[in-house]
Amino acid sequence: MSGESRGRGATAPEPAQKADKARAWRNFYGRLRGKGLRPAQRAYLEEDLPRLSPGPVSFEENPERAPLDLKARFGARPVWLEVGFGGGEHLVAQAAAHPEVALIGCEPYLNGVAMALGKLRARPLGNVAIYPGDVRDLFDVLPDASISRTYLLYPDPWPKRRHHRRRFVTPEYLRQLRRVMQPGAELFLATDIADYVRQALEEVPRAGFEWLAERPADWRAPWEGWVSTRYEQKALREGRVPHYLRFRRV
Repeated sequence: MSGESRGRGATAPEPAQKADKARAWRNFYGRLRGKGLRPAQRAYLEEDLPRLSPGPVSFEENPERAPLDLKARFGARPVWLEVGFGGGEHLVAQAAAHPEVALIGCEPYLNGVAMALGKLRARPLGNVAIYPGDVRDLFDVLPDASISRTYLLYPDPWPKRRHHRRRFVTPEYLRQLRRVMQPGAELFLATDIADYVRQALEEVPRAGFEWLAERPADWRAPWEGWVSTRYEQKALREGRVPHYLRFRRV
């Protein structure tokens, strides 16, 4: 039990206080911004990002952490999630290939968000939403069992052993991911880091997912509909071997 006063006369915290309190324990590791944005990219962020919002996600917009109304935003479409979409290659290609599905992309790196918005300027799509921030904030407001597929493609490897707890495939992230995914929904994970594969195969099943591989080809070859990303191309140029893991939420 916390040390907060719960006696008579104690006042309930205001929404802003709740937001600050929730934020206090949530450190973010990773880059939020790289080299300077071009004027066109700044325009994308200012003009396009608001209309592509999935709804109120940030603590400023939604201090009470009320669940998003995905039906109001997307109608009856099933909703897929891409965590860390990089420059948006895969996100935009999947949205174009599956107009019957809605996709939410989450990416904290602002330069990557700007790149994705540029792709959507060139190829306007009505079934994409983007949240430019920490996926844990998005998890806060996604309803239970609302996501029917999740992509985690070439996540930050955090190669140093002392930083492994920052990886996505840890209980803090996986517990929330399982909550928002529907029973039977699939998680698609691609990485070129062997130790990330090891940790994923240990942690993801513990979190309530079943690994779907039956033969070596199932993790050596990309799944159907795969769209290669710039991170994968870099890995291949540098001689690293991609792995493709698929899990089912049980």
